[in-house]
This record gives sequence, C-alpha cells and structure tokens, in this order.
Amino acid sequence: MAFTIYDGVEYVEWARRRGLDVDDFGPRLSFFFNAHNDFFEEIAKYRAARKIWYRLMKDRFGAKQARTWLMRFHTQTAGVSLTAQQPKNNIARVAIQALAAVLGGTQSLHTDSYDEALALPTEEAARIALRTQQVIAYESGVTQTVDPLGGSYFLERLTLDMEKGAFDYFDKMDAMGGMVKAIERGYPQKEIAEASYQYQRAVEAKERIIVGANDYMIQEDAPHILYIGEEVREAQTKKLKALRSSRNKEAVRRSLDALKHAAAQEPVAPKDGQISPVNTMPFIIDCVKSYCTVGEICDALRDVYGTYEEVSVT
Repeated sequence: MAFTIYDGVEYVEWARRRGLDVDDFGPRLSFFFNAHNDFFEEIAKYRAARKIWYRLMKDRFGAKQARTWLMRFHTQTAGVSLTAQQPKNNIARVAIQALAAVLGGTQSLHTDSYDEALALPTEEAARIALRTQQVIAYESGVTQTVDPLGGSYFLERLTLDMEKGAFDYFDKMDAMGGMVKAIERGYPQKEIAEASYQYQRAVEAKERIIVGANDYMIQEDAPHILYIGEEVREAQTKKLKALRSSRNKEAVRRSLDALKHAAAQEPVAPKDGQISPVNTMPFIIDCVKSYCTVGEICDALRDVYGTYEEVSVT
C-alpha cells in the first residue's frame, strides 16, 4: 500500500514541477489495489489508504478542492492467491476478497475467475465471478451504509497501524529523494522480495495454511479449462497483415517519425522556472489515427528512451 500510494506522490511531484496545479489534475488521479485473503487487514488497508491520500493532498500538496482530497481506487481480487489445486476453493477466496474491498470503500471491482491459476477463464467461471459481485451488491446489504465497520476497535487499530507504517515508509523514501531514486537503489524491490520470501517460507513450513495446496489435499481429476487453438493466433495475424497492407504507409512513417522527434526534444525552462516539456500525447494520437500498431508506437518510444533495466543493488 505504501509503495503504491508513494508512486502517486511521485507523479504529483513531477506534475507540479512542470507547472500544473494539483487541483486541476488531482481529482482525475486513481489507484489500483489488490484484495488478498486476510479479511480485516484488507479492509484496514483500504481505509488507511483513503485517510493517507487525504492527508497528503491537503497537507503536503496544499490542495484546496474537496474532490482532490478524495482517493479514487479500483480493486481486483488477488490472482496470486488463487491455487491450481482444488480450484473451486477459489470461489470462496474471491468472495472474501471482494467483500473486503467493498467494506473498505472501493469504487469499482474486478472479481477473478476460479480457474485463473490454470488458464483463461471458461464462460462458467467468468459467470460465477460476475455473480459473486452481484450477490454482494444485491443480497448482502453491505452497500446500504458507508464504512459499516467504522468504530470497531479492532478495525480502527489496524487502520491506524497501517497509516503509521505507510508514513514511516514515506519518510524513508523522502530521505532517498523520491520514488524514482528509491527504485534506482532497489529499495522497494528488496522490501517486496523479502515479504514474498517470508510468505513463501511460511507456506512451505505450514505456518500459513493454504487450503488444498499445502494442507487438506486430495487426489484430483484434471479440471476442465479453456483451450484456445492456433486458429485464434492465425486469425489475428491475418487481420494484422490486412491492416498493414491497407493503411497509408507514408502516413505511418511520418507519424512515427514525428513521435520520435517530439520524444527526443529537451524540456525548456521559461522565466518562471517551471519546466515545459514537449507533450507527446498529440503525436501518439496522430499515430493511432494513421493505424500504427501499439507495438510500433512503443518501439518508436523505445528508440528514444531505451528500455529500463533493473540494476542489482547490494
């Protein structure tokens, strides 16, 4: 949670350096969170995130508009938590995760299908994922009040602990010079890797039980999964070839060259000291209108910016 929110802090910092007013773009910012299995911890996570963003926008960035103070976020249930063993157990996992997100105040929700640890979802699995959301929305009653668990000592304590822990991380990354500098030093990567290691160690030691995966296991028949044949790839390849043969090749070349040129321009600093970079978005739109593919547009930008390669920091 701390790293996700601090990503947002970094975006706001860079936008302000380029002369944008936080109240002009702040209300359009949104976040994307996962929902995992620890029910109360997940609810506390979302409650803390909303409080943290309010404090950051109001106190750190001086936002004046109430809409700027609000955190908008989408939640997806955690695919990483789903097991290939006894996959129908994932229906219960997804329901718990989705309910936690709703109780924590999410504005939109994606529920994973129970067979996503195996393949792309079957129609049946996708329908069950949808029905899970609908049962929560229309049958559970949890949408009838805002923050229904507010006032619970346990939840309030968890929320405060999460909030404090996040600001402790913020202080460390502020001292490093921001999120970009922290990433260059490998700090968030190391913290996430360590948390993943401790989780996997606990699972393998059975200190954390994953039902059907490391305990309560059974002999299983191979599940029915969605099979996508080669004909799909062949059909997509055929469509792409047809597009490339019918589009205006000169317009494609011209728009991609213009994008590269714009991306390569150095930002200029006017008298007020604010940085004024070249806005590449109009050039990207021109590429799309010329029927450049996403791959071609990305390749054009890679030619200028290169590809990020993580440096191992010890």
